[in-house]
Amino acid sequence: MNTIQEEQFSHEILDEFVRVANKAADAAGRVIKEFFWKPALIQTINKYDEDGLIVEQATNVDRLVEDAIVSIILQNFPNHLIFGEEGGWYLPKDKDAAADFVWVLDPIDGTTSFENGVPLFGTLIALLYKSKPIIGAIDQPILRDRWVGVQGRAAMDHLGVPVRTRSCEQLSRATLYASSLLHFSDQEREAFNRVTDKIKEPIFCAECYNYGLLPSGFIDVIVQSYLGPYDFLAFIPIIEGAGGVVTDCDCEKLHWEASSMYKAPKYYRIIAAGDAQVHQDALIYLKNVKKE
Repeated sequence: MNTIQEEQFSHEILDEFVRVANKAADAAGRVIKEFFWKPALIQTINKYDEDGLIVEQATNVDRLVEDAIVSIILQNFPNHLIFGEEGGWYLPKDKDAAADFVWVLDPIDGTTSFENGVPLFGTLIALLYKSKPIIGAIDQPILRDRWVGVQGRAAMDHLGVPVRTRSCEQLSRATLYASSLLHFSDQEREAFNRVTDKIKEPIFCAECYNYGLLPSGFIDVIVQSYLGPYDFLAFIPIIEGAGGVVTDCDCEKLHWEASSMYKAPKYYRIIAAGDAQVHQDALIYLKNVKKE
């Protein structure tokens, strides 16, 4: 069944979007390879909240990677808007931060892994049309893995082969991944522990790489919190295009209004699953947890 987005664009236009997303991911990968496993070249940059407290860390490489992606996108689509984790809004002089087409970027998702030489980080690229993700890409340049999703099409791996989530209808047989327990509030951690009491095994690592493993049929459930829009929008076309389900932890559709005038939640809590039944069963323990 065709989606609204698919009906609005020809295959040629969608293919052009994918071509540019792949080209941008290639450019990002070239920059990352120049710095990976070269700690003397990597500089840590602290990010501060409005109270002057350190809330997150990035590196000099994050910004270089984002600049490379932005350059490719603007060369091909100069009228599209871009929102990056490092640089915020990239706006043409005659536009405000609201448009039909918006690219959302996370140049290095998993900066800690990158800094410590663990090749499980990735570059995330999403294209939104009227705030709905129509293109998503996860790229891991060191392992040479890439997943690309197009709304209304089957998700593909780096070889252009369709990927598919695996069947797992019982929570007790599911393998669950999360990046770290430190990313959950106390209430979220309690809810998360209720899920892990019911599953086969919880594993902590891999960050965005998990979201490629899930559509490829290697894992069953992912639960994460404290995410910005650049952390998850690229996953949606990939997971859905592989037969999976991804929502917030109250079973609501994930949504980010692509405008600087929109007051988004401070962070998002998400659950992704390869099997709809496992998704529903896990949600029983995760729903209605108040954010701190």
